[in-house]
Amino acid sequence: MLWLFGAVAMLGYMSLAILEPDVLQQFLDTGEVEGMKVGPELLLVFAIFVVVPLIMAFLSLTLKDSINRWANIIVGAVFAALWCVDVAEAVAKLTAWATLMTLSTVVALVLIVWYAWKSKQKA
Repeated sequence: MLWLFGAVAMLGYMSLAILEPDVLQQFLDTGEVEGMKVGPELLLVFAIFVVVPLIMAFLSLTLKDSINRWANIIVGAVFAALWCVDVAEAVAKLTAWATLMTLSTVVALVLIVWYAWKSKQKA
């Protein structure tokens, strides 16, 4: 469930970011968002950020316990670390909506890692 929460929070953040003043206009004028050229490579990165949590939600239900545990710890920690950068940027820009969305995502990912770490190995 936390993987799905994280995926929805990520999508919410990405969707709301487009509504930020001047972001859509900048994209229409220059094809860039926050100094990054929007092209196939960037869209692939965005797709990975959306698809991986959905895949992990499925794998959490289907993998054997020990593999599931380590997959959740590793992927959750990597994604949490990547999203911490966005939290820092949102706080620095003083945007409440972005701070809420990115922090929600990081909290979900940290909880995934924590629950996986604390889970008992079945014999």
